[in-house]
Amino acid sequence: MIKRLLIMLVCGLMITGALPLPPAMAQVDLEVSGKAAVLMEQSTGRILYGKNEHEPMRIASITKIMTAILAIESGKLNETVTVSDRAYGTEGSSLYLEEGEKVKLEDLVYGLMMRSGNDAAVAIAEHVGGSLEGFVFMMNEKAVEIGMDQTLFENPHGLDDHEHHRSSAYDMALLTQYAMMNDTFKTISGTSDYRTTEGKVRVFHNKNKLLTQLYKYSTGGKTGYTKLAHRTLVSTATKDDLDLITVTLDASNDWDDHMNLFNWAFEHVQLKEVIKEGILPQVKDDYYKGRLYSKQSYFYPLQKNEWHKLKQELTLQTPPVKEEQENQPIGKLTMKLDKQTLASIPLYYEAPTNEEKRSFWQRLFGVISIVVGVSLID
Repeated sequence: MIKRLLIMLVCGLMITGALPLPPAMAQVDLEVSGKAAVLMEQSTGRILYGKNEHEPMRIASITKIMTAILAIESGKLNETVTVSDRAYGTEGSSLYLEEGEKVKLEDLVYGLMMRSGNDAAVAIAEHVGGSLEGFVFMMNEKAVEIGMDQTLFENPHGLDDHEHHRSSAYDMALLTQYAMMNDTFKTISGTSDYRTTEGKVRVFHNKNKLLTQLYKYSTGGKTGYTKLAHRTLVSTATKDDLDLITVTLDASNDWDDHMNLFNWAFEHVQLKEVIKEGILPQVKDDYYKGRLYSKQSYFYPLQKNEWHKLKQELTLQTPPVKEEQENQPIGKLTMKLDKQTLASIPLYYEAPTNEEKRSFWQRLFGVISIVVGVSLID
């Protein structure tokens, strides 16, 4: 019987592995041309490299990542959009939509992401949001939901027609992390060539040279440029089990910036299993030993020089576990790195079977019979 209300076992686990440096400690010896940049591991959101990553700046057409994911989530991709005069008259990069033309929403989203059509952005906004202004309201609602604290959207395309249209490199990485959880977005973002399926035939070739020419590990992204924002770029890449997101704002050499950051991470960072699904072997308490388990594994991106800093804290309720609690968490395993909490995983108790309980009492009675010299069991 454990007398304390909580069992706190701090296990300094020396696990063999690898990881990128914590946000405030990330130091990568690389030249990055962008005035702001961030490198993020996709599954955990851990920042592997940052440079002015929380500074609000103009973002140009990478705005369209938000426009695309809202269109996809609307459930209207198979609907037909009638192009308005306002959409037709939008300046800048274009799909050359015609006023009154009817276009499938899905085709507009492909053109938005691959060819950066500003006319497509307005047509999408009016159809999904009821009006351009209504759609911008939806964009900012979604930004709050995702946690984009340094972001204000004022249009669906990123043109410099509003002074306060801003986001940060980190916020755009958060948005991309969210969008990449959607299979349709992943497909569109990673498409090199596309032919429209209805109405006037259009063929789109993706402007993202990382995807189409330069980088074999590229899985997608979005380019951007305006005279005031200069070059902006969001890109994603995958090698082995490591999924990465890079964002640069106002970068004169963004293709190389992204490839260099990706290559550094692929060389130095690994996604390691720091909590394993199943029974926890490190538990020594007689009551919980062999019966405490996690329903999930947890992976975290690690660099070798961080591994020795990784610690676990085990917090459990005082036994016994009541029968009605057996399918409910009765504790947690917290992973920490340099006093920063990485994750808290709920733990469950596997109750002994009736056969195991009988075996326990048989062993106990066997001990008694030896002591008193009388057999209590046939």
